[in-house]
Amino acid sequence: MAKKKAFALRINEEMLKAVEKWAADEFRSTNGQIEWMLNQCLKDAKREPKKKEDKL
Repeated sequence: MAKKKAFALRINEEMLKAVEKWAADEFRSTNGQIEWMLNQCLKDAKREPKKKEDKL
């Protein structure tokens, strides 16, 4: 599993409320929803990070 790094995010209140509602509708946490959204944007832009092969 990829290592996760915490960081502060500044976001306007209306946008945060919209993300929180979307997250609740999808049964995700707000953080999980933002991570999912970022992954979708990276995928759409063909900028996904390269995956490291699992070492056995």
